[in-house]
Amino acid sequence: MAKRDYYEVLGVDKGADAKTMKSAFRKKAMECHPDRHPDDAGAEARFKELNEAYGILSDDQKRAAYDRMGHSAFEQGGMGGGAGFQDFGDIFSQIFGGGAAGGGFADMFGGGSGRRGQQVQRGSDLRYEMEISLEEAYAGKDIDIKVPIAEDCDRCEGIGAEPGASVETCSTCGGAGRVRTQQGFFTMERACSTCGGQGEYVSNPCTQCDGQGQARVQTELDVSIPAGVEDGTRIRLSGQGDAAPRRGSNGAGQRGDLYVFVSVKPHDLFERDGANLFCLAPVPMTVAALGGEIEIPTIDGGRSKIKIPDGSQSGKRLRLRGKGMSVLRSSQRGDMYVELGVETPSKLSKRQRELLEEFAEVSGDESSPESANFFGRAKRFWEGLVD
Repeated sequence: MAKRDYYEVLGVDKGADAKTMKSAFRKKAMECHPDRHPDDAGAEARFKELNEAYGILSDDQKRAAYDRMGHSAFEQGGMGGGAGFQDFGDIFSQIFGGGAAGGGFADMFGGGSGRRGQQVQRGSDLRYEMEISLEEAYAGKDIDIKVPIAEDCDRCEGIGAEPGASVETCSTCGGAGRVRTQQGFFTMERACSTCGGQGEYVSNPCTQCDGQGQARVQTELDVSIPAGVEDGTRIRLSGQGDAAPRRGSNGAGQRGDLYVFVSVKPHDLFERDGANLFCLAPVPMTVAALGGEIEIPTIDGGRSKIKIPDGSQSGKRLRLRGKGMSVLRSSQRGDMYVELGVETPSKLSKRQRELLEEFAEVSGDESSPESANFFGRAKRFWEGLVD
């Protein structure tokens, strides 16, 4: 496939000056960098073409040769070849002030040059699992927890070296923390294997922290659980995570955060659905038939009396307004629904059985309308099959 004209690739006229070409390259590099198009297989080729074009046209000698002879000026080794002018990192250093040594595409937009040890680092975030009761979720609670948090070693003050020992600049990467290797047209970058990307090397590591500069300390923290919290809620404690490593940084790093994940234990009496509670209450058959009152516990530890209408059936729901869960960050409360479960008498005495038999003899369809309705429909069904 024939190569495109280098001026066309940059989007400039043949008479464009160095400032115009530099501006055009910067704009197009930001637009077509492969990091911005991870799903585009052709992005890398377009980016390579752009760098090749700028590498030629930004060099006065090579530009003059290109203007005279076109692409043939760099074929068969002429002028050192079209792809061997300089690596991408060198171009980025000239155009964006950072280059590949700072960590890739992000550095093109915000700097990041120089040795890794001058970068601001951040401590790791931590996760803590907490299980609370439904009552605690309703009322809210302040709970003390103990979390192992990474802190600076008090012997070496976070440096990782024995007191009096020095921290040396890594000779492999020259303190950059990263090394670069050339693979064909591209310059690849990876963390330095000698110093682990720190840019520094400890020859006499601290005996207390094994040269890590940090140790985990059981730290007591107060966590405020808000009223109305739901199962699976995540609470963030800003700046309560691991301390940022001192070695390999400028000492101004930020602490990580602590995330508390809350789970609510199942309850013996209540089931929760958002802000509402549901409770199954067994009711004696006589109370369901004759009506009456029963006492129901509520989530706040109180008691509520509810009136049972005569003739109540299993599955009937009664609503207690404002007796449900607290609503998060609100003064409102949900409702509680009491579902009746009519309990059939068991282990009858002789006298109880006699009374029930007598009741059955004098009862008619009006006493059990649902039963009469069901069996009436069943009878018509059977008659239809016979016909």
